[in-house]
Amino acid sequence: MQHDEIAAIPMKCIGPMRLTGNVVSDEVMVPMATFETPLWPSTNRGAKVSRLSGGINVSIAKNSMTRSVVVEAKNGNRAIEIANELENVYFDTLAKVIASTSNHAKLENLNFQFAGKLLYIRIGVNSGAASGHNMVTNAAEAVLNWLLKEYTDLEYISISANFCVDKKTSAVNGILGRGKYVVADMLIPKTVCEQVLKTTPQKIVDLHIKKNLIGSLLAGSLRSANAHFANMLLGIYLATGQDAANIVEGSQGHVHCETQGEDLYFSVTLPNIIVGTVGNGKHLAFAKDNLKMMGCLNIQDPDLGSARLAAIVAGAVLCGEISLLAAQTNPGELMRTHFSMERTQKETITTTSVEI
Repeated sequence: MQHDEIAAIPMKCIGPMRLTGNVVSDEVMVPMATFETPLWPSTNRGAKVSRLSGGINVSIAKNSMTRSVVVEAKNGNRAIEIANELENVYFDTLAKVIASTSNHAKLENLNFQFAGKLLYIRIGVNSGAASGHNMVTNAAEAVLNWLLKEYTDLEYISISANFCVDKKTSAVNGILGRGKYVVADMLIPKTVCEQVLKTTPQKIVDLHIKKNLIGSLLAGSLRSANAHFANMLLGIYLATGQDAANIVEGSQGHVHCETQGEDLYFSVTLPNIIVGTVGNGKHLAFAKDNLKMMGCLNIQDPDLGSARLAAIVAGAVLCGEISLLAAQTNPGELMRTHFSMERTQKETITTTSVEI
């Protein structure tokens, strides 16, 4: 085995998927790398629904990549006192400290937690075109250096305090978000549900309640109520050179759906989409080609390319989610599809589109 070998993963494009809204208004092909063969035609079925339903509306509520630091004060009162000063007196100063570390880093927010005399500071940074792992850590280090110089009674504990929260399940990411906080929704006509998804709006709503909501509650799921967000996230992350481990927090998200008249309103909310169009992994030829294909690199403002990618990811998650839920309303469909596709798959690596 050579040290510079690359692990080849089957890759195909689904779509075109139709997106609308102030981030993307376009039809796009979406690359997905996966060993789960049925994921392509299933997500592609959702893409067909998007075209027949007027498109998926996608909005980005927040863009804030985070890193937390922890320092120790002499007591709890002092820790709280310093936190109040950072929020109310020194916020602009810290914004300048962070801006000095990168032309693209912009302080968005600070959040604090206390454990006795320990002060945890969650730093939220708009990282522009980058996913922002290194950028926000570099910014956090600059903040720490400033803190220890300004407050000589503080003691350094760690540059990363697990209040970020990076690649771990947590309540805070689900509440505040990490990366891009994205909402995607669509109104699906009853006829499209019946003809393409082979089910009814009411059956999908009922399944969502009993599976995603009640089932997740019984399982003790944390800020998560979905069928398989992680599948689409991983597929696109691998195809575009992202840090695949970020599907841990990325998969924390929820579906909301309801009938509107005879039609189906269906939405996905993903508080933690962590993607970029520059940085490690994006220089690889296949990743660059895929980002170009989706229109994420051919933009004058690179920051808009990253936002476009996040919107495309959210749209694909919706497509895959609605298709799987529809399949699970019909007894036998899920396993029949998996058996027929996975047992006949060929050992080839392709980048072709799929048909349904």
